[in-house]
Amino acid sequence: MQKVHVLSGIDRIDTVSSLLDHKRIGLMTNPTGVSHDLRSTIDILNEHFHLRALYAVEHGLRGDEQAGESVQDQTDAETGVPVYSTYGKKAAGIDALLESVDAVVFDIQDVGARFYTYLYSLADMMEACARTGRSLIVLDRINPLGGSIRCGTILDEHFASFVGRYALPTQYGMTIGEYAQYVKAYRHLEVDLHIAGLTGWQRSCRLDETDLPWVAPSPNCADLATALCYIGTCIFEGTNISEGRGTTQPFQVIGAPFLDGVGLEREMNEMGLPGVHFRRTSFRPTFSKYKGELCHGVQMHVLNRDAMDAFSCGIHLLDAMRRQAGDAFQFLSLPDRDEYFIDHLLGTDLYRCGKLDADGMVDAFRPGVENFGQIIRPYLLYE
Repeated sequence: MQKVHVLSGIDRIDTVSSLLDHKRIGLMTNPTGVSHDLRSTIDILNEHFHLRALYAVEHGLRGDEQAGESVQDQTDAETGVPVYSTYGKKAAGIDALLESVDAVVFDIQDVGARFYTYLYSLADMMEACARTGRSLIVLDRINPLGGSIRCGTILDEHFASFVGRYALPTQYGMTIGEYAQYVKAYRHLEVDLHIAGLTGWQRSCRLDETDLPWVAPSPNCADLATALCYIGTCIFEGTNISEGRGTTQPFQVIGAPFLDGVGLEREMNEMGLPGVHFRRTSFRPTFSKYKGELCHGVQMHVLNRDAMDAFSCGIHLLDAMRRQAGDAFQFLSLPDRDEYFIDHLLGTDLYRCGKLDADGMVDAFRPGVENFGQIIRPYLLYE
């Protein structure tokens, strides 16, 4: 198959160079910030502009931290530029980090899922730039899952958190630049926002249909199949069932010591969910839930991603595992808070409280997901 030739924002840095020349520049990035020939955005900006600060998000500037782990301030060994962590910082803390710069550049690849914290690190930086009068330049990157498919729930902002802050679908179908334009309007931000746009990309294109390189956006998202399954199986993070962290196939293998993979394989495949096959499997995580224990469950194999609704697959699998596990199943509460993590991941408590089952969740939110496609039309940059 002929790959589509796509240039990302960093490959077209010349289109925004007038905004960066003779300015003190800050850069929010991570390992995904690379040019088409895999050269780091850090090195490119340091060579051509006056790079004064680097801003790290979850997993760190070089991607060496696991999910949720603290990210420390440091000095980048290769450039000597100070690195400031924004992960977990309040608004005033981020504002203070902008004192040494005139403009901020953002270059991070998202995976197209509402739970991904990079979305909200960008939003926090947008708000900080609005408050402090700094310009913000987003170097656009494609949505690796494509820009034409949306599914899942629409987040109720009563359940807003750093894994979902706005009324987005679970799979939202925008590039990071389009998302920035949406947030600017949605939050009524008076921020000097500029987008270095893509060339060659069409909304239907997924990353592996282009000639762009894949760089893992986080330690547990090694490939595009993982990113797609993650849309549906990230919700297991809010339960005592392993989402496969500590294995070589996180978010594709799901299980626990108290489950029966044979029965799950049969039940899931009898549902006839399009585009996917569930295969019994066993695994022993090397870290995270059930470290060193033998877990049983299923692996989700994507057969036809055009036909597959990843969210529907995940919520139906959760339904089946809850039924099988009985009293062994638990929703996980947040430390020192009378809240449940799954409510933040789903953006609603309707499922946990038993008001909707898997079919009900998919049906109830479908109209809102479809309407979201109309809401964002003014902010879309590509056909």
